[in-house]
Amino acid sequence: MNDLTNKSWLNWFRLASPSAFYPVAGRLIPFFWILSIAFGLAGLWVSFFVAPVDAVQGQGYRIIFVHVPVSWMSMFLYIVMAGWAGIGLVFNTRLSAMMAQAIAPIGAVMAFLSLWTGAFWGKPMWGAWWVWDARLTSELILFFLYLGFIALQASIDQVRRADKAGAILALVGVVNVPIIYFSVKWWNTLHQGASVSMSKAPSMAQTMLWGMLLMALCFWMYAIAVTLMRVRVIILERETHTDWVKQLEEVRS
Repeated sequence: MNDLTNKSWLNWFRLASPSAFYPVAGRLIPFFWILSIAFGLAGLWVSFFVAPVDAVQGQGYRIIFVHVPVSWMSMFLYIVMAGWAGIGLVFNTRLSAMMAQAIAPIGAVMAFLSLWTGAFWGKPMWGAWWVWDARLTSELILFFLYLGFIALQASIDQVRRADKAGAILALVGVVNVPIIYFSVKWWNTLHQGASVSMSKAPSMAQTMLWGMLLMALCFWMYAIAVTLMRVRVIILERETHTDWVKQLEEVRS
């Protein structure tokens, strides 16, 4: 039994090597793309054709089926990015730093979509594209943290130093995530409170909740697929001097 356990752990640790992870990531990418498309089509159908019209906000509320999931993903991806960066900083593992670098642009896109869709929702509901609301402002800071991480890594030529500097920035920026989440409770803000909570029943129709969760799964699967695609490119760029990459290039040519 111990031998089997040890072998399982060795298999998992083997994936920490870029050369071992590269082909595994390639095999997983189509699977996550299929899931993303399937969840996206189902989510859009439920969100726009099955979910009822909101009694107060009318048809305009339907933007939340994109806005809320991308907002969730913007925060979740930052935590995952910082986690990978922290592992790379502590254990000096190459793949961890590559994963953090791969996630950053996707998280930035999610944060941008959160702000953009929020502006489209805010104009008819609040009468303004933007207000210096606590949640909006902290989400904007999150977007800038993503951009700062990307810019900092790009500005340092030495890869190891760039990874360490980016990891420190990412870990410091984690404090902003709970500020985003709890801002509507800590301050008097225009932004409405959470409609979905782990501690109480959702304050929305069941079909609305299903539409939101399906779209969240869609963006989650999309983020994984694109992260795996990006990390494969980063692996090839960083490992270009290794024998296995040279052999791979010879096979392709």
